[in-house]
Amino acid sequence: MARFTRIEVALKAKETGIVPVFYHADAEIGKNIIKACYEGGARVFEFTNRGDLAHEVFTELIKYTAEELPEMIVGIGSVVDAGTASLYIQNGANFIVAPLLNPEVAKVCNRRKVAWMPGCGSVSEISYAEELGAEIVKIFPATQVGGPEFIKAVKGPMPWTNIMPTGGVLPTKENITQWISAGSYCVGLGSQLFVKNEEGQYDYRKITETVAGSIQIIKELR
Repeated sequence: MARFTRIEVALKAKETGIVPVFYHADAEIGKNIIKACYEGGARVFEFTNRGDLAHEVFTELIKYTAEELPEMIVGIGSVVDAGTASLYIQNGANFIVAPLLNPEVAKVCNRRKVAWMPGCGSVSEISYAEELGAEIVKIFPATQVGGPEFIKAVKGPMPWTNIMPTGGVLPTKENITQWISAGSYCVGLGSQLFVKNEEGQYDYRKITETVAGSIQIIKELR
């Protein structure tokens, strides 16, 4: 059962402004990544359903954060069908993110009052997602869909829409400024955030610094 309501998820995503997006088959690496993001100020984290037995890794992360990082809201991404959504909700997912819009996933999430962030690529899809109850819609792949200018254009006739671009968002002042200034509700940060050192290992200290820097950029913009 989710520890956080869909309202809490939406408000915290807006407050911090970033949602780190990560996958790794090793639960220990996942724990270290989440801790690094947490120490940088992130409070919403998306683990992605990308590999075999990803749900087992996810369960370990849910247990870990509940005990060690109690303010971290962990959800699951890359969910494309209702069965997968149900599996992760049963394992404690606080929100469900999808690369596409599947109304059957919306039904599962709404039944359990779990936040659902579907992937959209057009104004019609965004409107339909909101009709199905999505508080935040994910624009994916954000750069290919149209970049910051697409979000700015959508916000004109639909100022109530809360958009999270994911795919092509960089943890730099220039890039984050473009997305937030265009009207993004928050941004999803993927591989560019999780830097490695010269030995090819994740640089957790640098990740913490980058997360903190990204959140500070958004605070200054707002």
